[in-house]
Amino acid sequence: MKRTLIMIMLVAMLGLVACSTAKSGIRTAEMPAATAAASLGREFAVGGAAPAPQQSVAPSNDLTKSGSQGTASTDRLVIQNADLSVVVKDVNAEVTAIQAMAKAMGGFVVSVEVHQTSAPDGTPVPQAQVVVRVPAASLDDALNQVKKDSVDVKNETRSGQDVTDQYVDLQSRLTAKQAAETQLLSIMQDAKKTEDVLAVYAQLQQVQSDIEVLKGQIKYTEQSAAMSALSVTIIAEKTVKPIEIGGWKPQGVARDALQSLIFFWQDFVDFMIRFFLLILPILITIAIPFYLAFLVLRWIFRKLRKPKAKPQPDETKK
Repeated sequence: MKRTLIMIMLVAMLGLVACSTAKSGIRTAEMPAATAAASLGREFAVGGAAPAPQQSVAPSNDLTKSGSQGTASTDRLVIQNADLSVVVKDVNAEVTAIQAMAKAMGGFVVSVEVHQTSAPDGTPVPQAQVVVRVPAASLDDALNQVKKDSVDVKNETRSGQDVTDQYVDLQSRLTAKQAAETQLLSIMQDAKKTEDVLAVYAQLQQVQSDIEVLKGQIKYTEQSAAMSALSVTIIAEKTVKPIEIGGWKPQGVARDALQSLIFFWQDFVDFMIRFFLLILPILITIAIPFYLAFLVLRWIFRKLRKPKAKPQPDETKK
């Protein structure tokens, strides 16, 4: 049994190494014109309609070298976002101030949501959620300005995602598609038969569609890195004033506990969605061939170790 398990583990490791090598070879190999025209199914697409044809902004030489060599560089493409939860005296005034701040910095407002909640004494008070985009270089100034105008900062989260490798990969794929487009145009001009022209034209349409998709992805990546998203939750001061009983503030403890519970359920639901839609199908896909291989190996092992039948004694000799 131990030998069988060891053989299964070796087969699994060889399979993973082979998949990794094949994937690396596909990415690094040069794509000819015919393959580039037929590879639309292996490309990922941007959700929604394809953007109008436009000239994308090319990365700097340092950025291209950094992505091609895989080394660290000072010119990295990083998407920076921030989440802030603040307590203010006047929610509506703070909403207006954040919108004006974003526009003054050269950004724009993504969304504004204002709803009513209740203070400890039952008085209705507003609460808001504002999402703006500001230039990445001004993100620190925007955070400091929002915190300066607030009574208290309940939560602050800042995240960054380095998309340099993805950006360089998109540029490389765009270059390959544009080269395929040029070759297909040349082939179509030299074609004599009508059916040949139509076949090349169909491939050319797919390649041009891929080019527009890649341009849209490149533009989205550039804009996401250039304009940071700032999400601000604005809470009225009346809402967080705790009820004091001899110095004890039970409402503050209950509020924090409820908030922690909500965060836990959010994380748990996100995990379950990812598990059933991503992790579980992957595990099933990997486990089925290994399980079948295990059954075959176990059957062979049992056949090899099956004891031979002992000869029956001849009773006539007795």
